[in-house]
Amino acid sequence: MVLHVGRKSLMRWKLFIGGVIGAFLACHTSYGADQDKVSRPPNVLFILADDLGWRDLGIYGSVYHETPNLDRLARRGLRFTQAYAANPLCSPTRASILTGLYPARIGITAPACHLREVVLEKGLIPAQPRVRVRTANSLTRLKPEYVTLAEVFQQHGYITAHFGKWHLGHSGPYEPKDQGFMSDFPHTPAAPGPGGGYLAPWQFIKEPGIEGRPGEHIEDRMSQEAARFIQEHKDRPFFVNYWCFSVHSPWSAKPELVEYFKTKAKEDAPQRNPVYAAMVKSLDDAVGRLIEAVDKAGIAEQTIIIFFSDNGGFAYPPRNETQPPGYAAIPATSNLPLRSGKASIYEGGTREPLIVVWPGHTQPDSVTDALFSSVDFFPTILEMCGLPMPNHRVDGVSQVPTILGKEPVRSRVFCHFPHGGENQALQIPGFLPSAYVRDGDWKLIRFFAGNPDGTDRFELYNLRDDVGETKNLAAEQPELVKKLAAELERFLQDTEAVIPQFNPDYQASAVADPLMGWKARGCEAVVEGGVLKLKAQNASPFLGFSVGKQSGPMRVSFRLQVPQAGEGKIEWIPSGDARDQSQSVPYTVKETGMTTVTVDVPWEKAIGILRIYLPNGAATAQLDWIEFEVAGSKRRFDF
Repeated sequence: MVLHVGRKSLMRWKLFIGGVIGAFLACHTSYGADQDKVSRPPNVLFILADDLGWRDLGIYGSVYHETPNLDRLARRGLRFTQAYAANPLCSPTRASILTGLYPARIGITAPACHLREVVLEKGLIPAQPRVRVRTANSLTRLKPEYVTLAEVFQQHGYITAHFGKWHLGHSGPYEPKDQGFMSDFPHTPAAPGPGGGYLAPWQFIKEPGIEGRPGEHIEDRMSQEAARFIQEHKDRPFFVNYWCFSVHSPWSAKPELVEYFKTKAKEDAPQRNPVYAAMVKSLDDAVGRLIEAVDKAGIAEQTIIIFFSDNGGFAYPPRNETQPPGYAAIPATSNLPLRSGKASIYEGGTREPLIVVWPGHTQPDSVTDALFSSVDFFPTILEMCGLPMPNHRVDGVSQVPTILGKEPVRSRVFCHFPHGGENQALQIPGFLPSAYVRDGDWKLIRFFAGNPDGTDRFELYNLRDDVGETKNLAAEQPELVKKLAAELERFLQDTEAVIPQFNPDYQASAVADPLMGWKARGCEAVVEGGVLKLKAQNASPFLGFSVGKQSGPMRVSFRLQVPQAGEGKIEWIPSGDARDQSQSVPYTVKETGMTTVTVDVPWEKAIGILRIYLPNGAATAQLDWIEFEVAGSKRRFDF
């Protein structure tokens, strides 16, 4: 495993090293194998699942999925029933965990940190006339100015390591090695998921020298490497940040596990997708391997273990074919009794499983219904380890009293989600520009510009009586709506949140053309759930658009997903009657996951007609958006 030391971490290490060494030596004379294990700072193993739902574990109520290791872990410590991610999507929650700050304050409000474009300032994106609400332009990098949990640990003598998915920035001072982690495996900072599949050969891993046996599962390999790290560093305090790729798409799993869960599935059960169940099983196997490593190293009593998920489960049919095929029509999971799932402002989008094992402090097999937010991890973990808080603002509160069985410390939970739209909400209920506050049993949701006249719309639920959010009580409780709306507004102002606004250029007539002027040729085209889906009818399918007299050079970008790698092209025809004057520039798609493609059109005259040809051999494709950029001016088509 390669050791990476970043510039920011090195600089901060130099600033703190004098004081840290003095304090450290005073309290902890040495780290020999037989040194007083009780007196040394505890190790921290933080395990973060990707897209795992609240009901996906056996101990949280699943009767289909099998999670014996996570169930066993929960029986060692404390299980939260009302823990929340700060956002219903991954990157924002990950940023909140590492910094203790709300995504609204940081500006990372969508999973956009794999994009090539570096966006470091908050703002609203331009909107087409067919879009009712202007939404936020999420930052695409976690700014280096924020102090991360890993940096604090490193500054106090801990060995720090990151394993797995990152999705907080790449190609610059934004990778794990620059955010406090001394090692990073398998070093895939630009990968939003395991594109191409979980089983080797791995397409999404670019690091030289990391190859797997044919069919090897990436979670098996990662947990083996993490187990080795734990064994090698058992005599030093360590912070292992194990961020699983599981159970994010693509929907691929070990064939033998899929066959097993196929025989177990019941047609009328809410959870019945064999591929997803197999993915959950591989996740649980990896967790079991990590627990075993801690136990075998003899450091179980000195190791805090935390398990959490970054957002709700994907409670909808997979968008692409599964591996093995045949299960794409079955919803991946169900979060019932919670409403909806990943990408939704409803409970299924942000309520998560949370397990905390703190030997000597947590009561075995205990449960709490205390509120918890992902911003709380930062101050909570530092207090558990006896480390001082950095001298900067933190939004989270320490949950140590809650963990010790005392009175809960949090009375409110906030979430700001300035993304989505009416098309997305057709597939995913609650995938709309919105924010919520939960105060005790009450939850108020504010849908920005959600009314036909562009004013905000409110929904109010009593979660004690209606955890499924089926009865909107806003009309019956106007004074409570007013009170909670004021709380939510104070939160939005304090965090300087980007507030989605009604689009003044909105034209209802524009909705009649979901392709927004693009013409599909050689393929069928339909917009579903905010994605343009194409199905080839001949060997050269393309999308065409009349750019007209607009002169280049032009940069064309689009977010594309195809079932296999291949080469496509961007073609332009300066005059509609001069087909023999057409010119083109090729592009290559190397991954099967959603990929952002950017092509420069080096034509300085009027472009005329522009065509995007799909990669060769692509029988199907999905396009999230297309964007033109000329002389710094952008035109974007969000499907």
